[in-house]
Amino acid sequence: MDGKLHDGHRKRLKEKYLYDPNTLTDAEFLELLLFYAVPRKNTNEIAKQMIEKFGTLADLCEKDPVDISNACEVSVNTAILLTLVSKLSKRTMVNKKLSGTNEKINTPEAAGIAAIKLFSGVGYEEFYILCLNSQKRINNTALVQKGTLNEVPVYPRLIVELALRHKAHSVILTHNHPGGSLLPSQEDINITKAIQGALETISITVNDHIIVAGDSYLSMKQQNYM
Repeated sequence: MDGKLHDGHRKRLKEKYLYDPNTLTDAEFLELLLFYAVPRKNTNEIAKQMIEKFGTLADLCEKDPVDISNACEVSVNTAILLTLVSKLSKRTMVNKKLSGTNEKINTPEAAGIAAIKLFSGVGYEEFYILCLNSQKRINNTALVQKGTLNEVPVYPRLIVELALRHKAHSVILTHNHPGGSLLPSQEDINITKAIQGALETISITVNDHIIVAGDSYLSMKQQNYM
């Protein structure tokens, strides 16, 4: 594709997006995104090859950036952009669902339902803090740390910073167990106590710590682990 055709194609695809994004195919969405990472190449072919390699746009965006880079011969920065947009979209949807709710999170059941929404489709351990106002409604949901398949490092100091930043009156801690077990480990119990102690110094209460496995949850408060 020569320079003029190249520029004209990009312009037409952008205009198509601006007119109605729903008319774009998965390959066109991917191609449009690649415009901003690969300015001098025919991204149409790159996009097609990527989808052929990984099956669907959704599957592609869930892969590790290094694996995408190796499989598709694009830079790691380009691969990061693709996965970043997917993660940002998911984070935005979760925050809208939780931060926009007017429901009080004042029971283990309400906390469990809210926590399950955070980990839908997540294959690695993640740790969140739900910051509640004085009426026990969510005013912010913050990802504290992302870990591996079976562990995630958490630092009480970071929890304190997040709780203060989001003006929390109280908080709910939650993390997932991708392996399927709902039972808290000794490390889960220890970190919960450490976070409770750290937040007590600034008069913020830890209402509960919810462990999620699939569509099930365990309330550490309800089960007397805290």
